[in-house]
Amino acid sequence: MRNRYLDLLRFLAIVRVVVYHVTGLATLTLVFPAMSIMFALAGSLMAASLDRSGGSALRRRLRRLLPSLWVVAVVFVPAMLLTGLVFTPRVLLWLFPVTDPPANYWGGLALSPIWYLRDYLWFVLASPLALWLFRRAPLPTLAAPYLLLVAIEAGILPTTSAVPRDFGLYFGAWLLGFAHHDGMLRRLAGRVLVPVAVLLAGAGGAWILSHPGPRGYDLNDIPLGNALWSAAFILVVIGRAPAAAAWVDRNRIFGRLVTITNRRALTVYLWHMPFVVALTPLVGLVGWSPRDPWGLAIRVVLVFLLVGVVTLLVGWVEDVAAGRRPELLPGGHPDPAPDRRGPVAGGRPEPAPGPLPSRPGTVSPGTGAGAGRAAAVPGPRVPEPGTAEAQAR
Repeated sequence: MRNRYLDLLRFLAIVRVVVYHVTGLATLTLVFPAMSIMFALAGSLMAASLDRSGGSALRRRLRRLLPSLWVVAVVFVPAMLLTGLVFTPRVLLWLFPVTDPPANYWGGLALSPIWYLRDYLWFVLASPLALWLFRRAPLPTLAAPYLLLVAIEAGILPTTSAVPRDFGLYFGAWLLGFAHHDGMLRRLAGRVLVPVAVLLAGAGGAWILSHPGPRGYDLNDIPLGNALWSAAFILVVIGRAPAAAAWVDRNRIFGRLVTITNRRALTVYLWHMPFVVALTPLVGLVGWSPRDPWGLAIRVVLVFLLVGVVTLLVGWVEDVAAGRRPELLPGGHPDPAPDRRGPVAGGRPEPAPGPLPSRPGTVSPGTGAGAGRAAAVPGPRVPEPGTAEAQAR
């Protein structure tokens, strides 16, 4: 059986991401650091896949990730080419975004979630070596991304690329996913786990309070505080994950919604930002302020409704990519037998893979779709001080 608790975490992360991108509420990043949770869950799944399939796990993981991106590219790349994007060989990066694919002025914001797929690709490619190192030297391997981030933030390793910074910020969460899969977090005694989590949260909180970003205490503007705070969060909510959570399905409608969201995570992630961007000026035209509660509530509902429509239209691509029978609304049939998915931490069955949620990014005309970071609309993105690109996740 699936671990519905992990499905619930993924569901909450996706919903939090969409709501944050509509409302821009910085508090949401502190209450639930969704992206780090998603990378941790993805790291656990990747370790399970490598144990089960070896090197072929890379191909399977990429096969699940890329088709949904290609659907987006088929729609938006021609539209960008017709509205000012110059065709160069870099446009082919929309097929395999190991670096930021090019976008025009509007596509850069609407398609900003591509940063997540770019980082996910790199993390997948790094996983065979990282898992080998992690199992031989867990603590040094786990510490490496955080030390990298400290070096970048301190200016010891200056970089103009977002990839090294993201390795420092999120690969630690991915490695904590390895630890979850191997059962290390569950075996960690409470007298160790709790003080470590408190120490990380304290250090992260102190850094956040002393280094506010352009939007105050939004974690997306404070990378080091984000990494430490998120690590503490992961230790608690994933490190002490229950083996099962049957109560998720006690309400039939809610359980089905959790299943659908997990099976359509990429579709929701990739398509929600275009609707967020499009609805911002439209809501203003009818007299609703983008900051008053009523206007925000209307936009949240409209974004979820529009994403639901797109999910019905193209979400089945995720089924095809995963080798499942295509369905308009997943969850109407029993899950595959557990032995088709393999074990995760402590011998528990592997939950259905699926990356998720998002951090938006702005892009200057002609630059990569993930080259920058956008604030949750409405309003223009406020660049992070001292960098050439905006930083919002």
